[in-house]
Amino acid sequence: MQKYIGEILLVVTAIIWGSGFVASAVSLEYYTPYQILAGRFLIGAIILSVLFHKKLRMAKKSTVIKGAVLGIFLYVAFALQTVGLQFTTPSKNAFLTAVNVVIVPFLGFLLYKRKMDMYELGGAVLAVIGVAVLSLKLSSEINIGDLLTLLCAVGFAFHIFYTSRFVKEEDPVVLTIVQMVVAAVIGWIVVLFRGETSFSMETEGVLNLLYLGIFSTTIAYLMQTVAQKYITETKAAIILSTESFWGMAFSVIILSEVMTFKMILGAVLILLAIILSETKFGFLKKDKMKSLV
Repeated sequence: MQKYIGEILLVVTAIIWGSGFVASAVSLEYYTPYQILAGRFLIGAIILSVLFHKKLRMAKKSTVIKGAVLGIFLYVAFALQTVGLQFTTPSKNAFLTAVNVVIVPFLGFLLYKRKMDMYELGGAVLAVIGVAVLSLKLSSEINIGDLLTLLCAVGFAFHIFYTSRFVKEEDPVVLTIVQMVVAAVIGWIVVLFRGETSFSMETEGVLNLLYLGIFSTTIAYLMQTVAQKYITETKAAIILSTESFWGMAFSVIILSEVMTFKMILGAVLILLAIILSETKFGFLKKDKMKSLV
């Protein structure tokens, strides 16, 4: 069980993020996208700081610097995704964001000359195809929203990649707290700059924002950071790409969205991507087959 702790934590993270699609959709009826970002990161920063204040007091300078870098990547990626969504369709936004799965292994190769695992790379490509089938509607048009969302994918790829590097040397809890604090500070500066200081206090809006802050931000990002201590960044990106599948599943269950063959096919492709990256199809090798006879 301990061997798969990273995979288990990331699957739970993806499920929580998938459920967050519903909470985000409801929250947008009460708050602007920038208010949601500022609110969720502030909630995360407060909860984690209160729970782990002793760890925070003993934080090393290197951990704070690295956490701040992750916080900047995190907020910029979310902001680009948010702005991009205003100019493109939700399906394209979801697909282009998922392209970070393919970008991650290339970052390792380009920045650190790390050899690429062909099974993981194949799984990454398969995952992106799965997300495309799951969410993308055929359209050849490319606009500013698509480009901004693609930049958002680069931001998330850097966040996943450097989380894997930093967490090997630093305390994952402190890294998570610092990035939440930095993202919250940037978020509130943006909110104040845009003059969006009037917040709705209606129960439905507040509850959904709290869900995003507590579950999709505090718990999910803490689990992601801890999990990446035990798993490669490419595998992490592939597992996290199942967020699209879980978002679809929760939309069907909670929002009564109709399930289509396209959704099922996309889900199967994403599942095959995970099997490929995790097992490298080792169970099909002759010596493994003989042991089963």
